Amino acid sequence: MRIVIKVGTSTLTTKDGLLNRKYISDLVDKVVELQKDNHEILIVSSGAVAAGRFRFGGNFKAVTLRDKQAFAAVGQPLVMNAYSNAFAKYGKVVAQLLLTREVFDKRINYINARNTLSTLLKSKVTPIMNENDSVSIDELNFGDNDTLASLVAAAIDADELIIFTDVDGFYRGNPSTSSIIPRIEKITEEIENFASRNSSSGKGTGGMKTKISAAKIAAASGVDTIITNGLKLNLLKDIVSGRQQAGTIIKAKKHCLGAKKSWIAFSKKTKGTIFVDTIAEEVLLNKGKSLLASGIVKISGNFQRGDTVNIANVETGKDFARGLTNYNSENLEKIKSKKTLDMRKIINIIEDEIIHRDNMVIL
Repeated sequence: MRIVIKVGTSTLTTKDGLLNRKYISDLVDKVVELQKDNHEILIVSSGAVAAGRFRFGGNFKAVTLRDKQAFAAVGQPLVMNAYSNAFAKYGKVVAQLLLTREVFDKRINYINARNTLSTLLKSKVTPIMNENDSVSIDELNFGDNDTLASLVAAAIDADELIIFTDVDGFYRGNPSTSSIIPRIEKITEEIENFASRNSSSGKGTGGMKTKISAAKIAAASGVDTIITNGLKLNLLKDIVSGRQQAGTIIKAKKHCLGAKKSWIAFSKKTKGTIFVDTIAEEVLLNKGKSLLASGIVKISGNFQRGDTVNIANVETGKDFARGLTNYNSENLEKIKSKKTLDMRKIINIIEDEIIHRDNMVIL
């Protein structure tokens, strides 16, 4: 199997904020066992900001973006050194990939990253990935490594995404007063309401909310997600083999998106919204048609041809689809609600369809 393992800051650091090198060594021991069983493993690892922050005095209070970038620049080599040394015991090589949202947003960059990962795996090199926090800005970041891990899992056609956390799985509520949900076939609104918005440790950027969001991306892309306690590494091999249930498994959809549509749906950042009437929504949802100008009521945002935009019902405001637009927002403003013949009188028409069904994903 091809497996992406995501390890968060709270798992990788001690209570004092130090990088937990023993834990990394123990994790690598278990990963190598999986590799001996012919599993391909990719690791998405947090910890750079926390490790660097400790070198600056260990202050875990709110800091500026500039501080965070400096912490990451100092901490990332420490994290990679720990992984490199742990794998070197087994004569294995690791590779570092520091990613930004821009890598996934641009198709050519996305394909290049996917090809690089495939080449590393074929060469028996273990990729260690993290967001490039030393240069990332709000407009270009993922927000959390749960999202990054799910996008990586989708990009390389993984079989499983394992998200380590500091509790035993996904609970119906507070872990101290509720039970674990062992298996989730579909992420419903009720499941999303159970998810906490904050990390329990206060060190990381994610909580259960981000893990469920990541699992939605993975499930739609054909990848099972397992949320489990990262401190119980002795269970990892049994979890992968299916011999033991530990934590929560969130099953992939039976009818998953192809590679291109998964990229449209999740990897590209949306630049605006096209609002359509109820008739147009019905046609798009149930008849598999392309979006035409006649069904568009209004638009928001400033976007260019080829950008990803949301498609929403004008009455409810709810997004129901996403796609690559054939028109920029300026021209679309001129031709909204128009029939194709009338469009030709207003602008130099590029395509009859505003968004072709092949470039559209129903959410």
